[in-house]
Amino acid sequence: MPREMLVREVMTTDVVTFTPEETVEVATRRLLDRDVDGAPVVDAEGRVIGMLGSDDLLVQETQLHYPTVFSLFGAYLELPSSHRRFEAELRRAVAAVVSDVMTRDPVTCGPDDTLERAATLMHEHGVSRLPVLEGSRLAGIVARGDLLRALIAPTER
Repeated sequence: MPREMLVREVMTTDVVTFTPEETVEVATRRLLDRDVDGAPVVDAEGRVIGMLGSDDLLVQETQLHYPTVFSLFGAYLELPSSHRRFEAELRRAVAAVVSDVMTRDPVTCGPDDTLERAATLMHEHGVSRLPVLEGSRLAGIVARGDLLRALIAPTER
């Protein structure tokens, strides 16, 4: 990765964003439809207040209590109360809003930061994408894939 390359040279500017009020179901569909793993959450003024990624959605999924099933004389039986609890939790999970599951106060970078700086931030904070802010406004997003493409094909850009 050329040390002098800047984030602005590789970032994506057509960024999927979410609002804190969007339902998790709608947000999940948009992530899948756009084939992205995560996106910034912005408030009414366009400030980045969080990140929503598939990892946030999977953590929410693991908090569901699946129905209790047991085997009795070779037959598998499900406890009715366990199934009702699961259905109620599933309805709550689907109705949850983005602000309930997003990662707050995300690590960010600027368009004039070097790719080396962006890679360092991703590594230090264990994230795979960074919102790129110009002032307090979202200018784009840079992901590990963008850094890898710059690393293996620096002359293509």
